[in-house]
Amino acid sequence: MTHRSYSELIELDDFFERFRYLALGGSVGEMTFGFDRWMNQEFYHSRQWKTVRQVVIARDLGCDLAMPEYEIHERIYIHHMNPMDQDQLLHGDRNILDPECLISTSHNTHNAIHYGDESLLPRPYVPRRRGDTKEW
Repeated sequence: MTHRSYSELIELDDFFERFRYLALGGSVGEMTFGFDRWMNQEFYHSRQWKTVRQVVIARDLGCDLAMPEYEIHERIYIHHMNPMDQDQLLHGDRNILDPECLISTSHNTHNAIHYGDESLLPRPYVPRRRGDTKEW
């Protein structure tokens, strides 16, 4: 598996290119932590996670995949660009708290990354103009 990074991601100028860079192509219901799900839930309630989460949101200016035209107006998810596992949590792998391995996403974008469904992705805002007779 390729190691994904924020530095590489922001070099991509298009939202959909960024999505494709991150896409995992999993399937709904695919087990991640199984019966040990308490481990990642405990992690997501830790002070360290809450601190780095705020750093990432500020860095990305609250925008989906750090794209300025894609402001998030709902709960912001912080996506691990390189999926974490139980072993990383148990051994305190530095990548799970490294902003270089994290990105802000909306709920739909986060699901699209995990399950490969581009139809969930937001579309850029297209302003209406005088004389515009096309429906949205």
